[in-house]
This record gives sequence, C-alpha cells and structure tokens, in this order.
Amino acid sequence: MKALVQDLLVDAATRAWPDIDIPADPHVERTRDAAHGDFASNLAMQLTKAARRNPREIAQAIVDQLGDDERIAKVEIAGPGFINFFLAPAAFRAVIDQVIEAGEAYGRSDEGAGRKVLIEFVSANPTGPLHVGHGRQAAIGDCLARLYEAIGWQVTREFYYNDAGNQIEMLARSVAARCAGLTPEDADWPEGGYRGEYLSDLAKAYLEGATVVADDREVTGAADPNDMQAIREFAVAYLRREQDEDLRAFGVVFDNYALESALYANGSVEATVEALVAAGHTYEADGALWLKTTDYDDDKDRVMRKAEGGYTYFVPDVAYHRAKWERGFTHAINVQGADHHGTIARVRAGLQALDIGIPQGWPAYVLHQMVTVMRGGEEVKLSKRAGSYVTVRDLIDEVGRDATRYFLVARKSDSHLTFDIDLARSQSEDNPVYYIQYAHARIASVFRQLAEQGLAYDRDSADMTRLDSEHEQRLITALSRFPEVVAAAAADSAVQSVAHYLRDTADAFHSYYNAQKFVIEDTGLRNARLTLITAARQVIANGLALLGVSAPERM
Repeated sequence: MKALVQDLLVDAATRAWPDIDIPADPHVERTRDAAHGDFASNLAMQLTKAARRNPREIAQAIVDQLGDDERIAKVEIAGPGFINFFLAPAAFRAVIDQVIEAGEAYGRSDEGAGRKVLIEFVSANPTGPLHVGHGRQAAIGDCLARLYEAIGWQVTREFYYNDAGNQIEMLARSVAARCAGLTPEDADWPEGGYRGEYLSDLAKAYLEGATVVADDREVTGAADPNDMQAIREFAVAYLRREQDEDLRAFGVVFDNYALESALYANGSVEATVEALVAAGHTYEADGALWLKTTDYDDDKDRVMRKAEGGYTYFVPDVAYHRAKWERGFTHAINVQGADHHGTIARVRAGLQALDIGIPQGWPAYVLHQMVTVMRGGEEVKLSKRAGSYVTVRDLIDEVGRDATRYFLVARKSDSHLTFDIDLARSQSEDNPVYYIQYAHARIASVFRQLAEQGLAYDRDSADMTRLDSEHEQRLITALSRFPEVVAAAAADSAVQSVAHYLRDTADAFHSYYNAQKFVIEDTGLRNARLTLITAARQVIANGLALLGVSAPERM
C-alpha cells in the first residue's frame, strides 16, 4: 500500500509541477495516529526550493491533481504541508488478494536488480566448537543474507578464517599432548593450551588414521604423535568439520571459504603492502613500516611491518578486503563481534589508501554483542564438551533450531542478549517463537475443522466487504506492512525487526481467533474470514522463512 501511495503522489506531482524533477520514490510513511490518516508524505516540503512556492500551496496543487480513486477515502493537508492519505477499506482488502496470488513471493521484490553483495559472517578460527556468540553471528548473517535475497540481490555467503598462526600452533600442541596421554591437569600440559574434551576425540581420531571431510578440505590422520605438521593439518580439518556440522544443524550453509594463509601464499599480502607504499601512504620509522591511517580519520598511524619482521594482523585483513573489491563486490557486509570495533577504522583506512576507488565506509559492518545463557535464573557458563563456554550445539540440543535461531536475532545486534533456556522451551504466549508458530498451526487447525464438518473452502464465494471488524482491520493492516518491513530490515541490517513484526502479526491473529468464529454457517462471511486467515498463514510462513524458522501445521 505504501507503493500505491507513492505512485499516486508521483503521478499527481508530475501533473501539478511538470517542470520540476519529481523523486521517483517520494518519502511516505505510515502515521502513528489514525487521526492523521494511514500514510503521510512530506513531498511538498521537499519541492519548496524547486517550485518556489510555500509547501501548503505545493501540497494543494498535488492534491488537486490526485483525482478520484476508489482506493483513497480522503486526502488532507496538515501542518506546514504534509499530505495525509486515508485509505478506503477496499484498498486494505485488496492486500489479501495480493498475498494469496503472490504466495511465497509476497514481501519479495527486485529492488536489488541482481546486484552482488558479499556477506561475511561467523569466520571463526578452527580451534574448538562454535560458541553462542558465533551462533548469534550465524543467525544474524544468514537472516541478513535471506533478506537481501528477498529484495533481489545476488548474495554470496563467505566464511574467512586462519589455518595458521599462534592459535593454530597452540591447538596443535594441545592435540599432541592429548596424543601423548596428557590431560590439562598434568604438569606438562602446554601453557595456555586448549582444555576442552573435544580434543580427546580429535586425538583419538588422528591416532586411528581417520579421514575427515570438511566443506573446504579433506585430511587423513598420519597417526604419528610426533609429526606436528600432520597433527596441525588434521586438527584444522577435524574442527572445520565440527563447525560445518554445527552450522548445518543450525541451517547455515556457506558459498565460499577464504583462508588467511592463502593471502600470504598467493602473494596478496605482499602485493597489497607494495601498492600502499607505491601510493605514498606509508613511511618508515623505528625500523617499522607504518601506514598513515590518521589521514583517514584513525586516531593514530598503524604499524604494518614490525621492526623484528612480520606483518601486523590488520594487514592481511586489508589484502582480503581488497580481493573482495576486485571480485566485484562493491557492496559487502561483515557481521562480527563487538570486539572487532577497533579494527574497522584501520582496515577501511588501508583500503582507501590503496587509491583504487574503494569508498569511505566500505565495507559495511554489523557488530553484535555477546550472549548470556540463563537456566533456572542462573547463568550457564560451561559446556561439558567445550570445557570453558556454552556452544551453539548446546543450545540447539536444549531448545531446538527454531527457538535458537529466533532468540539469537530477536534483539538489536548491538544490544546484549540474554538467552533464557526456560523461556525458549516453554509452550506459552510468553515464548515469542512458540506464539508465532502456534498462530500458523492454529490456522491450519481451522481448515482441519472445516473438513471434519464436511465443508470446503471456496474463495470465489467469499464476501470480502463483510470483513469490517476491528480485529479484521488490524490483521489486514499487519499483512500490508510485510513488504515494507522486509525492505527496511535489509536496508538497515535490522533482522530483529522481522522477528518483532511476526510477533505483532501473530498477536493480531490470536486476538482475531479469540474474538470470532471461522467455521460458521454463513457461506459468504465464512469464506471471507477463511480467505483472510489464508493470507495470514502465508505471511507468517514467509516471515519465518526469512529467519530460517519452520512454520508447523500442528503443535
């Protein structure tokens, strides 16, 4: 319906002011107060300078050109020049047909026009099971990818990780210690070594010469407890497979995997440093090579190559993102933990300093806060398997994929999230994912009741003009909002808004269900109500699909 108002505005404004360039998508928003109509636009105020008239005069000229349209009940000019639209009931009822005819495509658009976007998320080094923070990142990143696909973008999901370096070296030493029969309680256990029980299984598989197949590699254990390189390669593959299994259990699949080590092996890091030097944005001081990041709003210049040799950790990040840009991803989004905040300025500075056209503010970042897991009013801190943290698999095993995914995206990403296991498992309206899924299942149950009474749903005999109750209007209005919610959620990287929308829509349906009967003798009214809840079922299913959550027929 927002698009309807925008189209009417553009047509009327073009006729009223033919010599002015009218925006193709003028600002239109839903009003918060019904007294001001259903939608309002400030287009007249936007045209003040070009038209050289006061906003109310411009608004009046536009309104005069609107003409008669049965979908518009009335139009008013308010305040300094707002144009308020009051839609006719027929305009709202038309949404029901739009939903049913579009089906799974309702809420989707071609706004992205097939443009490419790369969304990088999770990107956890293979040193242990994925923790709940990784789970939140996986849920946010995958839902964001689904949203971009829904508005017509060509999405690539990418996982970037390091298979070398200090963390991987410590992993190998910890596995070697397990191969030697040591435990974290032994005096000879490596200082700072990984302590989780998962290393026992890993070491056993290595010594048995097992073959592990991850999404991006396959390795057979050499069974030699003294071959550190073989242990290192097997451990990375084993834990990558574990990550893949965790992610598949979570419904997340990646298109590409990128390795930090590959950036060194293929010369990308060295080439990037040479390009920065050639561009004149570096200098030597104290035996180190520095990047002039202060030229790009960083708080201080940063060391690229240390005096003792070797590059600092942000340099391969610059090389990696340069490769993203050169692969044609002029739009890229990184979903990362809030602890990465300090790296953003220096990575962006390095990219701009390459002087290859990368704009300020690229790539975009979605930073998320960590998760506190609660059970019985107390914080859950440890996993038996991981030994030091709660894993995403722990949550899936406790409450299921659906509840885990929903709860991890239900709050704004930059807000701390408390995951209440007891609430996620409860079958009550206090549990939002249960409440939403129950709405979908309840609608399915209405049609089973219909069949049990020997009746059939006949959309053609529905008298839609009789959908005039407050509950029906509320539900129809909710359904009409869905395309706007999808578009805004993608544009703002705000996946939580889809979760909130579904909760509100489910509430509108449950209120309707409790107020009205659906399987009634009046054929015209019965089929009208059934048509409305058919549309509601479709929208709820479409919204749940964007979150990667199922839409059950029975509960």
